[in-house]
Amino acid sequence: MLKARIITAICLLAVFFCALFLFPPIGWLGFCALVAVLAFWEWGGLMRFRGPLRWAVSVAAAVVIAVLAACFPAAFGLGGGSSQAWPLGRWLYFPAAAFWLAVVPLWLARRWIAASPLTGILTGAVVILPAWAALVQLRQLGALSLLAVMAIVWLADIAAYFSGRALGRHKLAPAISPGKTWEGAAGGVLAVVAAGLLFAYGAPGGFSGHPGVLVLLLAALVAVSIAGDLFESLLKRQAGLKDSGNMLPGHGGVLDRIDSLTSTLPLVALLRFGLGV
Repeated sequence: MLKARIITAICLLAVFFCALFLFPPIGWLGFCALVAVLAFWEWGGLMRFRGPLRWAVSVAAAVVIAVLAACFPAAFGLGGGSSQAWPLGRWLYFPAAAFWLAVVPLWLARRWIAASPLTGILTGAVVILPAWAALVQLRQLGALSLLAVMAIVWLADIAAYFSGRALGRHKLAPAISPGKTWEGAAGGVLAVVAAGLLFAYGAPGGFSGHPGVLVLLLAALVAVSIAGDLFESLLKRQAGLKDSGNMLPGHGGVLDRIDSLTSTLPLVALLRFGLGV
């Protein structure tokens, strides 16, 4: 299992970095679309869709993505700059922000179940489509900028894991994800804030605002990334699944790898394109 996990991780990183740094805008758009469609397929499994319905949802997702890209090419970097991202993005990022900041905390607290296929489909659209759009649009600001945002999520996850193992005593959400602790979450926040401050004020052209604002933003992003992780964990538990899929040997499914990004990327895109942060 460990060998498969390492090999898969190396292959995933190689493919991702190749796409991120070498693909032209149309290639990056296609790569992100593939990830989104695979995520929708796994989402159908979490919603316990069977047979034709699961295929229909995945095909419909591919059609919606293709239509959006064809109707708004400039919004995705095809013939336009990042200034064209917001006119379309606002219709995706505001609902995503409302979902992650207002709905998901209640969903986790009350452990709601998507009782109908329509609820499952609409929830999947709010989770996956804004994340796909943000992944495409944030790359217009530069591959390194997008990588830095994703690194925040990865650093938070790694720091939370090690600090939780070393210091964890108080469970964060034992009924949803028994391995997560408050100490681990705090370790993730501290690591991200420290790294963010160092980068923002140490790199040329870094963050020019008040450090307190940056600390709040970074802490909020870590909190939202944890919410994304817990939300997928709850759905897997309700569906009786250990992983969202088996496409990635040793790692589970696509959603297992992007669960925290589905919550953080749309909020970053909202802050950047909508609020100019």
